[in-house]
Amino acid sequence: MTTIDADAFGAHEERAQPAAAAAEAEAAVPAVTGDPSLIGLPSFIVGSVALGLVLVGYVPAAAVGASLSIIVAATGPGLVIAAVWAAGVGQSAVAGVFGIFAGFWLSYAMLVLGLTHNWLGIVAADALDTQGLFLISWLVVIGMLTLATLRLPSAYTVLFALIEIALVLVLIGTLQESAGVLHIAGVVVFLFAAVGVYLFFNSASQATGGGALPLGPPLVHG
Repeated sequence: MTTIDADAFGAHEERAQPAAAAAEAEAAVPAVTGDPSLIGLPSFIVGSVALGLVLVGYVPAAAVGASLSIIVAATGPGLVIAAVWAAGVGQSAVAGVFGIFAGFWLSYAMLVLGLTHNWLGIVAADALDTQGLFLISWLVVIGMLTLATLRLPSAYTVLFALIEIALVLVLIGTLQESAGVLHIAGVVVFLFAAVGVYLFFNSASQATGGGALPLGPPLVHG
């Protein structure tokens, strides 16, 4: 009996050793850390600048797809990467924001490509209302996002509020076919891109050993 117990204990110990080694190896793997905004914000900024240049008339109105190379190849993928990174470090709110804006930019690219290449089966007479549908849908989501940031530092609320204003102006300019209103919308796009630049400097300062920049008090406390 003693021999059987000893053999059983030895077998258990042999099984436990690999399990313990695996646990130690897993513990030795460093946790995912870092600030995903260092990718997310530049990706957002470059797409915003490109869109702003289109809206202010830097390129002819017929070249509405001029910004798509940046949006499809840089802004969309960059925001997806940032969203996944944020989720990996447990930053649910940040992941949600970057994920939402990835959806916005990629769906914008799909809209422009779909309308200009007739991928969506939408006749020319319905193109204007299709753009209105797109803008109204995103106005609802960005408005919701703006309200959800009221407990964050006010710089974030300002950013989302400016995006909402820009979408309203683009909607008006599109439905009225007004180049002047679209130009104003482009200026507002540059303004929220500038806020994004400030937020990036805040993240970059902390990532390189510096202090945080002032982002303003939240509009709602508690």
